[in-house]
Amino acid sequence: RDFFEKVTAGLNIELQMFVSALHALPYLETHQPALLFLDIIMPDKDGLTFLQELRHDSRHEHTPTIMISSKDYAQDRIAAKELGVVEFVAKPMSTKTINDLIVRFTDAKPV
Repeated sequence: RDFFEKVTAGLNIELQMFVSALHALPYLETHQPALLFLDIIMPDKDGLTFLQELRHDSRHEHTPTIMISSKDYAQDRIAAKELGVVEFVAKPMSTKTINDLIVRFTDAKPV
C-alpha cells in the first residue's frame, strides 16, 4: 500500500486501498472506481476469484482492472484475460509502470 501511495502522490486521483477482498466489498457496493488494481494473492480470496465475482455485478462488469502478482504464471494471465483484465503486471513493479497505467486508464493528470 505504501508503494501505491508513493506512486499516486503526484496525480489528482482519490486512492482507496483495502487489505483484503472482504474489506473492499462494502466500498464496492456503493462506489464504482475508475480503475481497480487486484493482487492475485490476497489474504481471504485470490484476486481472480474476487474479480470473477465482481464481474457478476453490473456496476463492475466492465471496470478496467489491472492484475498484479508476484507469481507470473501463464494460466493466471489467461484467466485474467478471460475476465477482461486490461493489464497483468508482475512484481516487482516500477513506479513509472503503475503511474503510466493509471494515467492511461483514468482521467488522472499530474498535479
